Amino acid sequence: MDSTLVIMWLGFALASYSVVGNDVIQTLGTFLTSNEKRPWWILWLFASTILTLTLLYSWFTYDGDVSYQRLIGDASDGFSIENPKYPLPDPFAWYYLLPPLVLMLITRFGIPVSTSFLILTFFVPKGLVSMATKSFTGYLVAFVAAILVYLLISKVAEKRFVNNPITERQRKIWMPLQWFSTGFLWTQWLAQDFANIYVYLPREISVSDFFISLFIILSLLAYIFWSKGGKIQDVVRSKSNTSDIRSATIIDFIYGIILFYFKELNNVPMSTTWVFIGLLAGREIGIALRTNKGNFKEVLRPLIIDFAKVTLGLVISIILVFLIRYLSSGSFSF
Repeated sequence: MDSTLVIMWLGFALASYSVVGNDVIQTLGTFLTSNEKRPWWILWLFASTILTLTLLYSWFTYDGDVSYQRLIGDASDGFSIENPKYPLPDPFAWYYLLPPLVLMLITRFGIPVSTSFLILTFFVPKGLVSMATKSFTGYLVAFVAAILVYLLISKVAEKRFVNNPITERQRKIWMPLQWFSTGFLWTQWLAQDFANIYVYLPREISVSDFFISLFIILSLLAYIFWSKGGKIQDVVRSKSNTSDIRSATIIDFIYGIILFYFKELNNVPMSTTWVFIGLLAGREIGIALRTNKGNFKEVLRPLIIDFAKVTLGLVISIILVFLIRYLSSGSFSF
């Protein structure tokens, strides 16, 4: 078998495992936490159906491209499937497997780093600046939006949720709302992060490659649901009242709207991890300000730690970009 083909598919499998294990919890974490009593395979079937439909939509709409043109780029800038913004490397050397391998290692420690920075920057280092700018903007938008929203609803909603556990009658109303908000968020996240996985495969996916890749992703997603999210799920569990289906619904809906805005803004890939961490941080601060929850320093400490973790991912990605340039050309020049 051609060594390039082996590296492509091995890279895809490793990237799939890394992205699913690290990033999926951003969108499905609150969904998993608030539905822990349900059989894992029912939740997996729900998420898998939406993933398949979302992948199919991009594949048909963009003539074989499954990244929602994140890897292709804008036609107005001269990019196309034949001349993509993120081309496959030539040669496709072994060291392109480093990003997902490093990400797998970091994920084992429960660190929510950005797969966009770690993986996509390897292929086009010059895209780091635009990607970082969009990601930081996403963090700030999510942070400010969450503070404003939770300043408005904390007294009315979140405090009531904490003091009044959900009844079976209320659950029948909130359950379809949560599944709808999760489905909406899941589609918006996939449209952003398919690029992080499919960067290892041709920009125009054949029918056979489509179904093989889909099988790999769905199998890994099944493992994540079976293991109840793994270590990264602890980031979600540590936040206030995320196991309440009502709180989870509000979080997912706000996150989905923000991702939708940035998806429609332009085709520049972005780190959904930064948006997710910004949203949770703003939520915690908004709740603390409105409910006078404990010591404010105690609220800030885990938020600073989360921010430090994703910043660590950015630093690691930059170091690896320089490393791969050195391995490929013998110098650190871009």
